[in-house]
Amino acid sequence: MNKGRFEAFTDAIAAIIATIMVLEFKTPETYSLSGILAELPYLAAYSISFFFILVAWFNHHYMFSLVQHVSKRTYWINNAWLFTMSLLPVSTAWVGKFMAQQVPEWFYLFNFMLWSIAFAWLAWSVQKDLQPKHPALAHKIATMPVSKLLTIRYLVIPLIITVIISIYWPPIILVMSLIELIAMAFMTPSDADNIANQH
Repeated sequence: MNKGRFEAFTDAIAAIIATIMVLEFKTPETYSLSGILAELPYLAAYSISFFFILVAWFNHHYMFSLVQHVSKRTYWINNAWLFTMSLLPVSTAWVGKFMAQQVPEWFYLFNFMLWSIAFAWLAWSVQKDLQPKHPALAHKIATMPVSKLLTIRYLVIPLIITVIISIYWPPIILVMSLIELIAMAFMTPSDADNIANQH
């Protein structure tokens, strides 16, 4: 499959998802400060989800800068990954409206977990595509900090702790999501700024 069209398709869907999320942000019905303050919960959820898309796009771009062609398997796994991201406008709007409630927060966490699984699966597929002819590039995919973070065995421990705390303080899920996203944003491959020019 032509990589250019594949990346253009992916970028277009990511842009649409971000656009849908911002459309959920309601214009205050009053000119006073209280109007915008009433929308702060959604603005906070939107900011985290927008950051989510930025982090996802950066790592996706790095990964596909290493490949020349996209296999059919990778194409369909990428679609599954995009599907998990397409749920963000719904989970963001819900948690933004009911930030102090457990079920919307748990749905947001579920969305984040689905995305994480899909991205790890996508990274595995790209690695398999590269392994026969380009083992060094396959190794780059396997050692991407985000791939290692999402597949670490002990990640389940903070996940369980977060769920337990959320029973008493649901916003912990958004807080922990932000912390993980910040880690993904800073833990990038050492050649991330140059890789697109090298391949």
